[in-house]
Amino acid sequence: MIASHRSTLLADFAQRGLIHEVSAGLDERLVASPSIAAYIGFDPSADSLHVGHLMGVLALRRLQLHGGRPIALVGGGTGMIGDPSGRSAERNLLDRATLDANRASIGGQLGRLLDFSGASGALLLDNLEWLGGLGMIDFLRDTGKHLTVSYMLAKDSVKSRLEGGLSFTEFSYMLLQSYDFLMLRKLHGVELQMGGSDQWGNITAGSELIRRVDGDGREGSQLAFGLCYPLLLAKSGEKFGKTAEGAVWLSTERTSTFAFRQFFMDQPDEGLEGLLQRLTLDSTESISELLAEHAKNPGARNGQRRLATAVTTLVHGESEELRVRAVAETLFGGPDGRGSDPRALDAAGLATLAAEIPTAPLPSGADATLLDLVSAAGFATSKSEARRLVEQGGISVNGEAAGDPAASASSFARLADGSLLLRKGRRDYRMLRAG
Repeated sequence: MIASHRSTLLADFAQRGLIHEVSAGLDERLVASPSIAAYIGFDPSADSLHVGHLMGVLALRRLQLHGGRPIALVGGGTGMIGDPSGRSAERNLLDRATLDANRASIGGQLGRLLDFSGASGALLLDNLEWLGGLGMIDFLRDTGKHLTVSYMLAKDSVKSRLEGGLSFTEFSYMLLQSYDFLMLRKLHGVELQMGGSDQWGNITAGSELIRRVDGDGREGSQLAFGLCYPLLLAKSGEKFGKTAEGAVWLSTERTSTFAFRQFFMDQPDEGLEGLLQRLTLDSTESISELLAEHAKNPGARNGQRRLATAVTTLVHGESEELRVRAVAETLFGGPDGRGSDPRALDAAGLATLAAEIPTAPLPSGADATLLDLVSAAGFATSKSEARRLVEQGGISVNGEAAGDPAASASSFARLADGSLLLRKGRRDYRMLRAG
């Protein structure tokens, strides 16, 4: 499959497992000139993108690296209707104010994830620009006549919903998305639409509309192309980026940077290659080398470390990634398996740590001892139980073993924010905070 693609973009996509469906003729078009404008739509049904959207964002980044121009379309217009693709029930419709807020928030995230500089930099557009003032009679007369009901009913995104019920509102989504493709070609010269495999029906409908409106009417005339990548699925079969607590969001208000990074640290070995290929900009050669090294010592989790570092840096920036990595290595250990010294964490790092583990007030009495600290942390319900834990070597304070039950609480040097970090056993942490 890889050898059959002569264009560098499609060869790269194929190597990374990013081609589910592709229009005939796209490879030849890219060989003629890699300079092609392509778009992906992002639904503003929430105020943040989630991990599942990263494949699309990075597809646009890869296109740009190969000489194309990426366009991110936030569906302020279609978002008021809802796409039935990949859904089993109709979504709740959002009001204009909520959609406006969501659109602005998602636009800010896309602005950090794509390169908008230069004459061929990315564009961030909103389909409300052309859909908002569209008259129903004009739309039905000039656009609706080109796609038959039987053509639309044959699409999987529609067929899968017919038995359970599909409103005309959602049924019309395909035609509106097709109109987006038509307008983007007219306004910005867009020739390619990309999306997940559940979007193939909508994408090909858009190509067909363009052929009928702007083409010569002959079957096979190539004015627009589509490319779908496989949906990224977790081991459970659900869409990637879902946890027991819900989606893993790009917004720190919804998912902390620490939890975001740990989500990737927790990925199983068998899924590493696919995630590294699809969710990072690392070369396929460097990924192969990394995985070969990882296989020699899977316990060091070097593959997961690279995945977590690369994706977190991409989404949240290098300084944030370094901060949460230091916190994670304090709790769980670094590549050598040993925990980092919590005394090296600054106040911001300690605040992140405190948000991720149980905390309690630091005993303030002048005669407080290590036993009081252990009890305050909730590691023991009595002084005798606390004494046994200490004497058995089960307690550390700020990364150092604490074996003297009578040690004064004031004898332990405070961390940068005045707190103490206690650990019971290998991984049970509590933070005692002053004030």
